[in-house]
Formats: sequence, C-alpha cells, structure tokens
Amino acid sequence: MNTRRRPSVNGESPTARGILRGILYVFAAVLLALAGPSGLLAEEMRKEGPIVGAAFSYTVRLGDSLVRLGARFGVAPATLARLNGLRPNSIIHPDQLLLIDNRHIVPRHVALSETGRQIVINVAQRMLFFTDAAGTSAYPIGVGKRDWPTPLGSFTVIDKEEDPAWDVPPSIQEEMRRQGKPVIERMPPGPENPLGANFIRLSFRSLGIHGTIEPSSVYRYSTHGCVRMQPDDIAALYPRVDVGIPGVSVYEPVLLTAAQGRVFLEVHSDVYRQAPAPLTYVTGLITGQQLDERVDWALVGDTIRDQAGIAVDVTRSD
Repeated sequence: MNTRRRPSVNGESPTARGILRGILYVFAAVLLALAGPSGLLAEEMRKEGPIVGAAFSYTVRLGDSLVRLGARFGVAPATLARLNGLRPNSIIHPDQLLLIDNRHIVPRHVALSETGRQIVINVAQRMLFFTDAAGTSAYPIGVGKRDWPTPLGSFTVIDKEEDPAWDVPPSIQEEMRRQGKPVIERMPPGPENPLGANFIRLSFRSLGIHGTIEPSSVYRYSTHGCVRMQPDDIAALYPRVDVGIPGVSVYEPVLLTAAQGRVFLEVHSDVYRQAPAPLTYVTGLITGQQLDERVDWALVGDTIRDQAGIAVDVTRSD
C-alpha cells in the first residue's frame, strides 16, 4: 500500500483539487451527452448490483427548481448545482437541460433479510429501500430534524391506513404553542393533512412512513421523526407493503462498494453527529475490503470533503 497517496484534510494543493474538479465536470458533461433527452422518475430508481439510481439528463419543466428536483430525485440541491456548473441559488428555466446523478450505494443491511421482504431506512442517506419478489426499489425520504431524530433499530409494520387522520402528539402540540400557532389536537383527512393519502405505521411509537403535502421537504432533515415520502412514491410503495413486514432503521453517512471492476464511495454530512471521523472510517473500509491499490486516494479525499451524497467513482485510472 502506497501511503503517500492517502488523503489528508489539508494535504492537497488548491491547484490539484481544481484539476480534479475540472475532470469531474468534463465527465459530467459526457454523461449528460450520453444520457439522452428524457429524465427518470424517482420511483424508477433501479438496483444495478449494489447501486441504485443513474446519471441521466432531465429537461426542466415550468415550476422546477434545484430544491424541488433534489427532493424529487434524491440528490442535494448543492450537488445538483455543482454537477451542472451552477450556483446553489441559481434559477433554472423551462427546457434547460440538466444532469441528474442520483446514484446511491445500497446499504449492506438490504442483503441481510431472511424473509425476502423488508424495509431498510438509512437516515443519514435519506433513502428508503424496499425489497420483495419484484426486487429492490429505492426512494428519497425526509427524516427527523437534528433535535427530533428518526429512531434507529429494528421495527415491523403494524398497521396501514388510507386517508389517515392526524392525531397530533402532545410534543408537537407543545411546539405549536411555543411558536404561537393554533394548537391542533386532531386533523381530519384532507388537502391540509400533512400525512398525505397513505400511512404505514411502524412499531416505533407514534411513527410511520407517510406522504406529504410539501413535496419539497423530502430528502431533508425536516420531520418530527416520521419518514416522509413523495406522494407518488408512497402510492407506489403502499400496496407492496403488508402488515408484519420487518425493517431496520440505520444511520450510515459513509458507504463503500466495489461493482463491475470499479470502486464507489458515498459520503453524507453527519447531521446527527453519531458517526466516526469519515477519513478514519473510510480508510478502514478500504483496507478491510483490500481495495487500497484500486482507489485514487486523491478522489477519496475530495469525496470525503465534498460530502456530495451520491456514489462517486474513486477507482484509480492507472
């Protein structure tokens, strides 16, 4: 192992990093040219070995924004902007062509089910994975705020409900009171109900997977602990899920995999502050899988620093 190639937080020159970024932008442009004119819906995220999603082109529609597209496809708006050479606050316009890269590494827990059907929620990744006889589907999700985290651990599906009423927990009622808002104890089904049209109740107390009336809030740390999905995503997932299906909620902001002769690394910010130092952790993963000589340590360092939240190819080119 050539330790001189390993990344350090402050060990690379701005010039070297600039060259690497330039290469990545060129690569993004090539992907865009090859991807074709049509985009994919998030519910069409497909599992290609240990990776879901794809790099593809998308034609901007009226009403789109980087935030809305990020929530729809499961990619941070800042990453979406950087992939397309835009500023994070850039306004996009109808018929503008964008590169969307929503490739994500499938957590190792997806392969551990004994029943063949399961739900895996990676809170740090803001992704939900569902596996049944039809395969593995992946969906972007909204999860609990830092001060109101989504719980971790094993669970089961204990109930399902269409057009649910919302029995507002006392803790959220108290938040409404502190914020000077009208205190609501129960909200009937309807267009103002934040649970949307479908609710999958989990064995975690008072928590579940549900839709939303605020689609832009998906793929963010935005909830009171529940898992929030796009309305059409929860509509696609709901009929596939039965009461009794097991699941697990994990918190893994760093994922690594080797697929088709390439090595991919995905790094998210540690919003809950529960993860080990990413550089040490990634180095351990690479060494443990005997991938030391297959990775470009400079790209590994950039991926750790950027925390783009998508699967990045860090394979050595020589």
